[in-house]
Amino acid sequence: MKTKFFYSKIKGSLILAAALFFVVTSCEDYLEEQPSTLIDADYIYTTEGGLKSGVVSLYKFERDRYDNSTEDYMGAVLMSSRGDLTFSRSGYTGLMGRYERGTSPVDQGANFASSLFWKHYYNMANKATSIINAAETLDGIDEDTRAQILSEAKFFRAHSYFYLYRMYNNIYVNTETITLDNAFNVINDKSSEQEVFALINSDLNYAIDNLDWTDTFGRVTKGTAKHVKAKVAMWQGNWTEAKNQAVSLIDEGPHSLVANTAAVFAGDRNNSEALFVIQSKDDVLGGGNATMMNANYVTQFFQISGIEYNNEQGGRGFSRVLPNLYLLNLIAEDPNDTRDDDTYFRLKYYYTSGDRIGEEIDNYAPITDLDNPSSTYASYYQRMHPSCIKFAQDDGDESSYTIRGNIMVYRLAETYLIAAEAIMRSSGDPLPYLNAIRTRAGAAPVTAVNQQTILDERARELAFEGQRWFTLKRMGQSVIDFQMTNYAGDGEYFPANLGAKDPRENWRSHFINWPISQNDLDLLGSDYPQNNGYN
Repeated sequence: MKTKFFYSKIKGSLILAAALFFVVTSCEDYLEEQPSTLIDADYIYTTEGGLKSGVVSLYKFERDRYDNSTEDYMGAVLMSSRGDLTFSRSGYTGLMGRYERGTSPVDQGANFASSLFWKHYYNMANKATSIINAAETLDGIDEDTRAQILSEAKFFRAHSYFYLYRMYNNIYVNTETITLDNAFNVINDKSSEQEVFALINSDLNYAIDNLDWTDTFGRVTKGTAKHVKAKVAMWQGNWTEAKNQAVSLIDEGPHSLVANTAAVFAGDRNNSEALFVIQSKDDVLGGGNATMMNANYVTQFFQISGIEYNNEQGGRGFSRVLPNLYLLNLIAEDPNDTRDDDTYFRLKYYYTSGDRIGEEIDNYAPITDLDNPSSTYASYYQRMHPSCIKFAQDDGDESSYTIRGNIMVYRLAETYLIAAEAIMRSSGDPLPYLNAIRTRAGAAPVTAVNQQTILDERARELAFEGQRWFTLKRMGQSVIDFQMTNYAGDGEYFPANLGAKDPRENWRSHFINWPISQNDLDLLGSDYPQNNGYN
């Protein structure tokens, strides 16, 4: 079994070359790489052109998790489903979001997470390491090109290990290229927290020092690396470093908040706020798959007579992961807040045909009175409940659950909120940074900032962007326990979610770390530690 694990690692590294034949020929338009008619392992790791192609492949591998069709594209939406801001209604993602699955090393949910996250990010980290080690020793390469290759590859390695650490905690890091000589070495123990952060920070420091502020849209830049470096510093409790990186990015970089919330997720997401965007292109070989990411987040409003599926109201969805009452009430606190005004969320739907064209749909009612619950609440949640529309596409196929579009991963609004929190926890005035986000959304500025203020503003601004669960975990056991047991799901306002299906009841403190799949543990050393609570 151990042999199989490390054979798969080396095999995965060596087949990089085969995959690149398809990748680099399709990335040329938007990552400015030159295709090759003959790409093999020797070419990839022994030539300047090969190493550049290898870097392009890392962008493709990063996109793979979003493109993976497992359980209706679970990999793209799973982290949003497992927070305190969402109601997970149905499907396997619903089971995971309600903590009915993914709670044991041997259940299918842990196996899905292994494929979509554990194996995915180790695969990408190993590929990045192979490129880094080859680039550092290759003779005859232009030094500026070498620095660019190393910077992007080191960013992706840091990004991979940072994601793994935040999910699993008990991880190992590696800086050796997988070869026939070491492929069968067994990993017997996790890396220490110091080792994990030392490598992540070293890689990010190099990227910050050597990347430019601007590059071809879609490529990582100095700003991308600074943003992630600030996030890493927050996890280490290094508030001064987080503040310095975030403020530097805001003040020195070319990025700026877009003028209004309607522009944040408009078009192809190529705007001044974007720090890292996963790209997909229509009609380009290897340009990415159409996914159901948006469909997971949008209700089935089109099943109501008199309204057809249309992009204006969110596209065609199937109501898997929805904003819960806690999130909706946070947004509704300020009546002028535009984040509930069909920019981040759609709250109301309108007839598109028939006698009532243009009028608001009112077929079903949610539960507002627990003593006299609505008789139509189930249909309401399925067909009329508010939807997150951050991932809808203006030009998507209105009749299809699958659409292709660029996906915002990191953006400057989060940098502002990192700056506000880091300053609050160190020194200085956090109000200008937090209020910049509120003012852009039309909400009244706040006059004081504490941890709950930060949590609430991050909820309003960043919900459904895959950051919330990590934020709760970073803030500590007591915070994640309180938020999950008090706000996750919709509790008694959706009775079918109570009992065994209620995430508030299902939550256990050790869920703060994901279980390492038993399949993965069996391929590691016999003493490799499972996360606490899963033994």
